[in-house]
Amino acid sequence: MRIRGAWLLLMVALAGCVGGPKGKPSRPTHRPPPAAKADDPRELKQCLVDLGKYGATYTQLPDRWFGNGCSATGAVQLNAIGIPVTNLGAMKCRTAERLSAWTNEAVQTAAMAWLDSRVVKIESFGTYNCRPRNGVAGAKLSEHGRANAVDIAAFQLANGRRITVEKGWNDSDPNVRNFLRAVHKAACRRFAVVIGPAGDAAHYNHLHFDMGGDGPYCR
Repeated sequence: MRIRGAWLLLMVALAGCVGGPKGKPSRPTHRPPPAAKADDPRELKQCLVDLGKYGATYTQLPDRWFGNGCSATGAVQLNAIGIPVTNLGAMKCRTAERLSAWTNEAVQTAAMAWLDSRVVKIESFGTYNCRPRNGVAGAKLSEHGRANAVDIAAFQLANGRRITVEKGWNDSDPNVRNFLRAVHKAACRRFAVVIGPAGDAAHYNHLHFDMGGDGPYCR
């Protein structure tokens, strides 16, 4: 039953893969392609221990490979990390661990400092998505296609306010601007690559975090 449950979670999490012909989802396989690099099982084991330090609960997912170089290996499905985070699908363990650290440490500290309220929910645009960077055909594979990235769009506060990256980044309220810049800066200390509205036009409405090999990069 546990294996079946993990399989169902994986299929839901990977429903956004559109790498197959005519936009149809690629069918996953248990077998890695010849050029695929295997995840280090020792690193994964340590990551799972680190993830537990933040009180996170998760389901470890079976490795899957898809067409067009997309994959979800060494991945987990986060069930809880202290507060709800919407739209979380398959994420590589280290990306999930870094998200848990950022949520529990940096987000709440910045919210109390600048907005005088705790964050009770974070809204994301998702994690795994089999696509090129910024959705541009012919571009390099996005880290989303490796289940190695997450996009953060908004924060719901205990006092009822909702802070979005799109409207808040250049908000007339300096406290909102300072909060978003604080969580952005904090993410740069935890993730390899962080891109926000100041980075490029494609990120006008979210903060992109990933643990890819192009870092450190913070914009």
